[in-house]
Amino acid sequence: MFLPVFSINNKILKNICAIEAAKAIIDEAPLIPAYEKQFQQEAVVRTVHFGTRIEGNDLTFQEVARLVEGQKVTAGQRDIQEVINYRNVVSYLEELWALYDANMPLPEEKNPIDFDSTTPKRFFYSETIIKKIHHLTTDKIITETELGKYRHQQVVLKNTRTGEIAHRPPPAIEVPYLITDLVAWLNSDQSIDIHPAVKSAISQYILVAIHPFIEGNGRVARAFAMLPLYVEGYDIRRLFSLEEFFDRNAEDYYNTIQSTHQLSSEVFKRDLSGWIEYFTNALAIELTRVKQKVQNLSHDLKLKQKLGGKQVHLSERQIKLVEYMQQFGGLRMPDAQSLLPMVSDDTLWRDLKKLIDDGVVEKRGSTKGAYYCLVSA
Repeated sequence: MFLPVFSINNKILKNICAIEAAKAIIDEAPLIPAYEKQFQQEAVVRTVHFGTRIEGNDLTFQEVARLVEGQKVTAGQRDIQEVINYRNVVSYLEELWALYDANMPLPEEKNPIDFDSTTPKRFFYSETIIKKIHHLTTDKIITETELGKYRHQQVVLKNTRTGEIAHRPPPAIEVPYLITDLVAWLNSDQSIDIHPAVKSAISQYILVAIHPFIEGNGRVARAFAMLPLYVEGYDIRRLFSLEEFFDRNAEDYYNTIQSTHQLSSEVFKRDLSGWIEYFTNALAIELTRVKQKVQNLSHDLKLKQKLGGKQVHLSERQIKLVEYMQQFGGLRMPDAQSLLPMVSDDTLWRDLKKLIDDGVVEKRGSTKGAYYCLVSA
């Protein structure tokens, strides 16, 4: 049976403390439902965009956002299909989490939930879930006969720059047994007391190392690794995206995986401490970013007091615009463009108009030279 090899060092403990601190604030934050939904949608777009870009997808963030919303874009068919597929994977994970959270049977599972009146419910991991994620990930990209099917041949992964072999996964004949052992461990009593972030890290690495499919292994591993977080209360309102961190730090991501590969020729004998440290640090950084974003929304309450008791619901962009006006007395359009350089002029106009319509901001002067400032309480 699989028993992961790792030790908890001070850095991992520090990361877990940061995760717990961020989780506590995010879970308790009184988010306006409309904004919570907006932030969840943004997290989905970031997950899909960066989760496919790290694998070589060329679509821009804006193109991915349009595809996620059901719109059409002009691009290579494979790039489009990869994005659509990964969005479907995210939807599947959300479905599993929602059904489990509601004590409902999971699709295609014989006994996915095991609980009674005296014991907490248990989520049962399965090969079916892994294969389903792969089927969704590679739909219309690989041949239909390979969808959700383990590889039947030996593969090697080479360094694209040097041509040297970077990773030699286990022989194909061992794949079903290795996956069975991983799933058995996830469902075992030995894994119950392991922190969900550590369990998530272990799940991702082991799937990457086994490389059970011909294609799509990275996406499958990262997606499946979200389940230990989701089902053990660490969904964090589904406001985060680890995929973005991995993509923005791709070299460190692959180097950490590669250095772990080199520790032993046998997957289950590798010390995963270094990888767990990297993974928990990534999660801590991402959740801290979300925590700060959520805390910014508390400015709504402060602004309400400053604006004579008016209830104002501001987006993150609008908060920045208002804070600038508070600090400097007002702003002109060039100031807004400098403050939010990645935002289109049309979006800035809409934000300012909403603030005016809500009675938060007043406009002074002509359109081109207009000056925007907070309405006096």
